[in-house]
Amino acid sequence: MLKPHHLMKDIESQATQVLRLLLGEVPAIKLLDIEREASGPDEGVDIVAHIDVSGRRHALICEVKSSGQPRHARMALLQLRNYMVHYAQDATPVFIAPYLSPEAQALCREQDVGFLDLEGNARLIFDSVFIDRQVASKPAVDRRELRSLFKPKSAQVLRVMLRNPRRAWRVTDLAQAAAVSLGHVSNVRVGLLDREWAQVSEEGLFLSEPDALLDKWRDAYEPPVGKRLAFYTTLHGSAFEEAARRVLRSDGEASPAAFASFSAAHWLAPYGRTGTQYFYADEPGLERLQSALKLSAISKGENVVVTLLKDSGLLRDTDEPAPGAICTSPVQTYLDLANAGERGREAADHLRRGRLIWPE
Repeated sequence: MLKPHHLMKDIESQATQVLRLLLGEVPAIKLLDIEREASGPDEGVDIVAHIDVSGRRHALICEVKSSGQPRHARMALLQLRNYMVHYAQDATPVFIAPYLSPEAQALCREQDVGFLDLEGNARLIFDSVFIDRQVASKPAVDRRELRSLFKPKSAQVLRVMLRNPRRAWRVTDLAQAAAVSLGHVSNVRVGLLDREWAQVSEEGLFLSEPDALLDKWRDAYEPPVGKRLAFYTTLHGSAFEEAARRVLRSDGEASPAAFASFSAAHWLAPYGRTGTQYFYADEPGLERLQSALKLSAISKGENVVVTLLKDSGLLRDTDEPAPGAICTSPVQTYLDLANAGERGREAADHLRRGRLIWPE
């Protein structure tokens, strides 16, 4: 596969400069020469640094990739292993990318391959040299790519797949099930494969690491965009539940509203009651809730909170643990709870242990 020529040459130039600077920080190392692959197709080693370490010659054999996600890292490690067959023992393989995720760094450590990225993370071990540097920053492009994977349309794809992680999906079937375009599914597919959270079999795409995916989604989670509306109702206990279940009953169609957060958890995996009831709704759903639950708008002291969704896609993914008790799915409920403070995190952990355990 050919690398995009202009992009890769720019990255290789930056990689060469960063490698020079890193080696220059070690007094015992004298840089003798750096060779770069000739302009053209990617057919060999990208960078070879010839160095002197306290009087002994050594070489750093470097493979450069435009992405440091695990799938690309694994490809680079395979290439480096093939390259190293042709070098003497006084050589060290090194993987270089714009940014290396913690998962990619772990792969390098497992294979005893040095690494370096343009953000400043580095690990090189050879002869008497030991360099191990970690930085907290992440490049903006990596943060954007991760956030885009969890945007509303992409999230609809993830929710469908997390219903049954081991099910293999064709792109067209997945797009239909998630009610999104083929382009959205293709983008999600690339993101999952690059991070090695999914694999492709003869039957199609399936999630191989659903827990890793859910962990990252939880950590990067942003609540659904919508208007938070506070209400007060005189209905309580069983009277409230019965009225809510009547208005939420779906009759086989997507409900315009659903129990959310702690209220959904009460039905999915009871952990502890809260004095406030939570719902997600679209415009028709809000009107039905206001009428059936006798909701009065209030500035403080609310006991019902309705989020009027800008994008009602998550209402396609609901559970009905009891007749009319339409709840956000276990995945969505988990994400909301995990970001609802300490008490919410406890309820989220309880729900995950009970409802989000997938077979190996």
